[in-house]
Amino acid sequence: MLIKIDKYILRNFLLTFVFLLIIFSAIAIVFDYTEKMKDFVKRKPAGIEVLHYFANFLPYILALLFPIFIFVAVILFTSRLANRSEIIAILNTGMTFKRFLRPYFLGAAIICSVLLLANHYIIPKANKKRLQFEEKYIWEHLYEGSHNEMHIRISPTEYIYLQSYNPDTKTGFHFTYEKIEGTLLKEKWMADKCVYDSIRKGWKLSDIVIQRNDTLKESLEKVKDQFKKMAFVPEDLVVRREGKQMMTSPQLNAHLRKEEAKGSENLSEYYIEKYRRTASPFSAFILSIIGACLASKKVRGGSGVHVAIGLMISAVYIFMMQFTTTFAIKGNLHPMIAVWLPNVLFSFVAYAIYRQRIKV
Repeated sequence: MLIKIDKYILRNFLLTFVFLLIIFSAIAIVFDYTEKMKDFVKRKPAGIEVLHYFANFLPYILALLFPIFIFVAVILFTSRLANRSEIIAILNTGMTFKRFLRPYFLGAAIICSVLLLANHYIIPKANKKRLQFEEKYIWEHLYEGSHNEMHIRISPTEYIYLQSYNPDTKTGFHFTYEKIEGTLLKEKWMADKCVYDSIRKGWKLSDIVIQRNDTLKESLEKVKDQFKKMAFVPEDLVVRREGKQMMTSPQLNAHLRKEEAKGSENLSEYYIEKYRRTASPFSAFILSIIGACLASKKVRGGSGVHVAIGLMISAVYIFMMQFTTTFAIKGNLHPMIAVWLPNVLFSFVAYAIYRQRIKV
């Protein structure tokens, strides 16, 4: 059960956290508007569109900097309690420091639950609307990566090759389609050009050479033009900028299953996004413990010292997250390890600081 002091600490925790979100929201909007002002003047989006854009921008940036908010929130209000000697009074009643941390755990649990729901479902939907606005008014190019020398498995027995592909016109050049069963090449289509027909939901091939093999005989046929439906669409040939951020977690899991079935490589960024959505909220518990232990002791210099330490530790946490994810993308580190490693390391830090605090 929560006693009066628990409710007092929990209320201060959550109110300070919400206050920081509101303050930073205003700052983030000003900075982002200043950065994109030239694009707004040049392309003249409607005022209501800009308002909707910032409404969808805020969940993204707030979730991204979540570790800083929760850490600074804990530091600020706990330091204020310590400077007013309230923590000394609480502990002098016989309450242990472990018991004192209970409302911190509860506050972290509330924030963690909200962020879990937001990361998996709400923020991806907001990101989709935000990125659609940026595609229309900000970006020059909608796709990332190279569109040359593309080898893709579209089914367990079907493979395609494109020497080059233009995503704007949905046109590929020097196209090859192969159907292989076991070690036998059953069918091979080679075309100078392929163009996607969005009405008929298939590909129009030009200047085609068709090779067929049924084990008994082999045939070769030349065709000028032919329409063919195949198990891939233009979206399978391009990587949309920040596309992973637009998918809810069920959509992201479905996309990963589809890409793995195609034999796609370089899916680390998608797996990192998948695991990050869960790992990031759980840092609330770790950072809350560290913040409470550091700020609960009155020090010369007051809250300013605690805030400086808090900002430094939260910055180190974010840097470590970026560092490990880079290793997963560029190296051989497993995405799950890369995402959870900062939490594991900072758990040991939190325990060490906690042990040191209860000895005081």
